[in-house]
Amino acid sequence: MSGIEAWYMDESSEDQRLPHRLSPNRPVTREQLEQIGVYHWKLNADIYENDPELQKIREERGYSYMDIITIHPDKLPDYGNKVKMFYEEHLHLDDEIRYILDGSAYFDVRDRDDRWIRVAMSKGDLITLPAGIYHRFTVDEAVRVFRRSLFLTHTFQNYTKAMRLFIGEPVWKAYNRPADDFDIRKAYVSSLACS
Repeated sequence: MSGIEAWYMDESSEDQRLPHRLSPNRPVTREQLEQIGVYHWKLNADIYENDPELQKIREERGYSYMDIITIHPDKLPDYGNKVKMFYEEHLHLDDEIRYILDGSAYFDVRDRDDRWIRVAMSKGDLITLPAGIYHRFTVDEAVRVFRRSLFLTHTFQNYTKAMRLFIGEPVWKAYNRPADDFDIRKAYVSSLACS
């Protein structure tokens, strides 16, 4: 699980696509993510169709179903509403598994003390979020330099292409917070108390 970058988020209500780092930055380690059930692999997304490492992970974890989603204003119908929906704090009854094939994005997850951790995802990152964890997703910013006079400008990339993996048939249902009465949430919280 090398190469992942994560940090505690600030409380700013600025654009969700910004990094939202605390000042000074408070990085989160791979071990801290694993303690809350979040796991990461760095794979070669250029060979995802025939990658033996991806195939091994899928077989070991039982990820039998996959599809690919492109999140971009020109590719995803109702893009604006979908991005808002993805950013609503929610949980799922099953693990969420995403593999970034192109572009970049952020997953935000809650730690044991209910603080937001932002996980930066880029091409080749595969992440698993456990069932019952509160989380959200957003595309991120990308700085682009344009040489017009001496001005520098940035735009938002608003793009990621991701493989979605599931055990069995996909379940797309998200349960917005509060969802603390769900058995899967109780089981997740209990697993944190035991570790």
